[in-house]
Amino acid sequence: MKLSSIEMIRVWAAATGLFLVALYFGVISTGTEPSPLIAMLATAIAGFEIFFFGQDQWLKRRGKHG
Repeated sequence: MKLSSIEMIRVWAAATGLFLVALYFGVISTGTEPSPLIAMLATAIAGFEIFFFGQDQWLKRRGKHG
């Protein structure tokens, strides 16, 4: 499977987001207060992914209707 550069960015962003979420819950499980930076980074990456998902859906819809 050959991915384009945009698709590779999305794969790396998803992997990084999953790592940050796991890190956040790992810190919570130790009983310490997690840094707000971890939550902000995970949220920013999720927003990036949601934007690209919406853009993909829009382009697919636009292609069918003209």
